[in-house]
Amino acid sequence: MAVNIPGLVAVIVFYIIILVIGIWASKRSKKEEKKCSGERSEVTIVGGRNLNAWVGVFTLTATWVGGGYILGTAEVVYTPTQGLFWALGPLGYAASLFLGGIYFVKPMRDKKYLTMIDPFQEKYGNVLSSLLVVTSVFSDVFWTACILSALGGTIEVILDISSYHSILVSAAVAIFYTLLGGLYSVVYTDVIQLFFIAISLWICVPFLMMSPAVTNILVTASEELYQKPWITEVDLEHLGNWLDELFIITLGGVCYQSFYQRVLATSSVRQGQIMCHLSGVFCFILGIPSVLIGAIAASTDWNQTSYGFPTPFDNGDARKILPISLQHLCPKFISVIGIGAVASAVMSSVDSSLLSSASMFAHNIYKKLIRKKASGKEVLWAIRIGVLFFGAVGTCLALMAQSVYELWILSAEMVFSLIFSQLVCVLFVPSSNGYGALAGFFVELIMRVAGGEPFLRIPPLIHYPGGTFIDGVYIQRFPFKTLTVGISLVTIVAVSHLSYFLFNRGLLSECCDIYSVKEKIKKDVAILQNKNNFITYNTSQDTCFCRPLLSSA
Repeated sequence: MAVNIPGLVAVIVFYIIILVIGIWASKRSKKEEKKCSGERSEVTIVGGRNLNAWVGVFTLTATWVGGGYILGTAEVVYTPTQGLFWALGPLGYAASLFLGGIYFVKPMRDKKYLTMIDPFQEKYGNVLSSLLVVTSVFSDVFWTACILSALGGTIEVILDISSYHSILVSAAVAIFYTLLGGLYSVVYTDVIQLFFIAISLWICVPFLMMSPAVTNILVTASEELYQKPWITEVDLEHLGNWLDELFIITLGGVCYQSFYQRVLATSSVRQGQIMCHLSGVFCFILGIPSVLIGAIAASTDWNQTSYGFPTPFDNGDARKILPISLQHLCPKFISVIGIGAVASAVMSSVDSSLLSSASMFAHNIYKKLIRKKASGKEVLWAIRIGVLFFGAVGTCLALMAQSVYELWILSAEMVFSLIFSQLVCVLFVPSSNGYGALAGFFVELIMRVAGGEPFLRIPPLIHYPGGTFIDGVYIQRFPFKTLTVGISLVTIVAVSHLSYFLFNRGLLSECCDIYSVKEKIKKDVAILQNKNNFITYNTSQDTCFCRPLLSSA
């Protein structure tokens, strides 16, 4: 198969358009710096907090509808052992955005934080905050690798160009325009990319359905023709895994810095909430074409196509089913349009992931921990170095990736397992303190590692009920990941209250109290008004509360 020259030209034109928009946005970023009273780094991270409402909706939607979302959803619907009910991305991400808008936007936006880690640093200090930054950065790197791998597989199938080269070029373009203008470059390129995604995917679906090799998907939804039906029930044996994945995608989605970067860039809480709700609707709608493409692939007689026999699943190409379907079931010019959708989805998520990781590193580690007197310009350079470094690491992982969907789930699982319980407590449990947070983090980490991870080849130390051995590897069926998060929540609250009791009763010395949970304050408790006179009750009592020592760690 020769290189698809028209397709290659189309991809080059697309990249040029994105670069031009990125350069234009970087110039706008410099103009905003002059208007903004804050530091230059603040403009790079949250864009002066004046993000246009519709631009916010588009950029948040584009960030979530990435290469992993598009290709992973099609992969799961097509895979005979999974099917539609395992395609949790559209439902999970939509629910996540609604959940974030209802509960998480207000406490974060009201305090005018710059990153998701700020409330932790404000309440617990630097030790735990650093651990959470590392966790979040690793998650973002896995996410970057997932979506770059998705693009590499697509271009390799349709253009017959090595995935190695396509991954390198795509990463270089995304890194370049992210370096130029920070959040402004990212959000304005996202707007164009979202239009490419929406239009390209919906154009491709009718051509796929009209292919003579494809049977009506309504028939194959319930009848076994070329493979198992693509709508299958979740049996009791796998229900625990299904619940785990649902909670990972839904609750893990509110633990990404990319989400808060856009929320914190809005002009008000109300705007941020509306942005989340509308993005949730669009995110679900844009998942439908991927579901349909997976169903079409499951309804295809591959012997009638240029792909031939064995099927993509039997060949181990399920992760590439979307580009394979475009290549072998569509006219060439339509498959090129499909590349535009995938390339747009990848670029819109890679830039967000890179800026997210770099922002946390520069603001929460470099400025708050390493160089506390760093100027805005110095922090800006730290962001740029972070974009380069994390981009390079994500690119290397993408070159070694085997499954788009597994990387996608692993990224969400990291923030769900190690950050969600911490985020809930720091925002909604006033009695939580540093001792509880540290205990909860390590309990969660130990239990999660002890549960094993086949993707990382970590054998389980704890065999939960219902598990089974597959090819000599013990596979957990119990929803232990969700259980781990629940135990972490209980641990944080319990240890926080225990530390209050021990220090307040003098059972532990105050010199050991690095988080200052014991503190005496005096105040007037109440003033009661009567018709004829005022009665004032002045009392003094010992009260225990968490006052973080930002400089203690």
